[in-house]
Amino acid sequence: MYKKISNSWLKHWDFIALDLLFLQAAYALSYVLRNGLSNPYENPVYRNIGIILCLLDICTAFFLENYRGIMRRGYIQELKAVIKHVTVIVAAEVIYLFLSRSGEQISRSFFIVFIADAVFLLYCERVLWKAYLLKHKKIFYNKRALLILTTSDIAEDVLRTVQGNTYNELEIIGAVIMDRNDLVGTQTAGIPIVCRSSEIFDYMQTRWVDGVLVNMTKLDYLPDQFTSTCVKMGITVHKKIAEIKEGIKNQQLDNLGGYVVLSTNIRMATSRQLFVKRAMDICGALVGLVLTGIFTVVLAPAIYAASPGPIFFSQVRVGRNGRKFKIYKFRSMYMDAEKKKQELKEKNQMNGYMFKLDADPRIIGSGADGTRHGLGWFIRKTSIDEFPQFLNILKGDMSLVGTRPPTVDEWEQYAYHHRGRMATKPGLTGLWQVSGRSNITDFEEVVRLDVEYIQKWNLALDIKILLKTIVVVCKGQGSK
Repeated sequence: MYKKISNSWLKHWDFIALDLLFLQAAYALSYVLRNGLSNPYENPVYRNIGIILCLLDICTAFFLENYRGIMRRGYIQELKAVIKHVTVIVAAEVIYLFLSRSGEQISRSFFIVFIADAVFLLYCERVLWKAYLLKHKKIFYNKRALLILTTSDIAEDVLRTVQGNTYNELEIIGAVIMDRNDLVGTQTAGIPIVCRSSEIFDYMQTRWVDGVLVNMTKLDYLPDQFTSTCVKMGITVHKKIAEIKEGIKNQQLDNLGGYVVLSTNIRMATSRQLFVKRAMDICGALVGLVLTGIFTVVLAPAIYAASPGPIFFSQVRVGRNGRKFKIYKFRSMYMDAEKKKQELKEKNQMNGYMFKLDADPRIIGSGADGTRHGLGWFIRKTSIDEFPQFLNILKGDMSLVGTRPPTVDEWEQYAYHHRGRMATKPGLTGLWQVSGRSNITDFEEVVRLDVEYIQKWNLALDIKILLKTIVVVCKGQGSK
């Protein structure tokens, strides 16, 4: 799923936190300047105002999106933005004092001093923090991996323009010079030329690529059905020339790397939708980790006794758009499970790039033929093995609801349209898991359900899937 960079206010949580801190500093300083050296929070009225200031600051950030494009703003623009921010907060505070009939207890001169202090401190804080971030190239949010498609006559200008306008938001992984194949392996403006024009899809297939910027003098160089193929792969296409073709939905004008582009993706999501989804993930992860701790106390000695070795299983998996991360589970298989997997591949019951075997001898306590129901079977049947993944959810690698994260070897075998299922974060549960996953033996059906989830995604669908997951697990319809 794609979210416009310019619409994301939550990614600037560092500015939000600093504004909260410096707003309170301005409040305390104004109180001291007006009333002498004393603690404003000892006075009930001033303490309430201080609390309301925090709430108003957060609400202003959320509803007015005052942090949009903050890294791009100049000094004058930033001053205007700070004045607007402080003015809205003070106006709302005045309304609160009027409605609570507390205005008579607050000095008017205090408010005048507070406005001046708040504007000064917030402006200095934002300017200095931006300078620090730009100088040290630090960010506190996920970058987006960008591949640039251009032509030799404008390549250097395009690449330098994008580099000068990324503000640490984009990771330019490479460029493709569409009219010249002899430049592969060289660099232009410090950016590597990574592949030939005929190899674009193969290059993107197994690499971390979030989006493609198309800026060339002639679009004739683009492969046939380029946009539709990228959309199927879950890759966002940004075209400088805003041409709506191929009858594809989910297109909108955007700003990227200093250009106005037409962005096309499998699914568009607003900042507020993703904020609520992330909030749900964090709350669910915190509860899940408490349960994980309880299960660990009970399961750790049992797992170790049945199969000496680590209690937790970790493995590198592939996340959204090719990002790799380490997934965690309670170990339900013997230590040589990966080695035995190669021996059992011919018995795989899945048609495609996933592995599933009902009678799996790799499971702890399953016996030589894999038919016994031991400790490993119980852990998998009740889905308890999945609980450590709440740590992945808290870290942001996964979500409560999403698509199944493939292994690296599965990912490397994907066809173009398979990649589309990774256009969102992988999830602890998902649409195909609650659609009779034990009976699904065709990988293409898994892909269809995952893509359907992404295309139809909304918060209500996530809640519905979570409720269905609880029912499925309670009925014992989990993994076989």
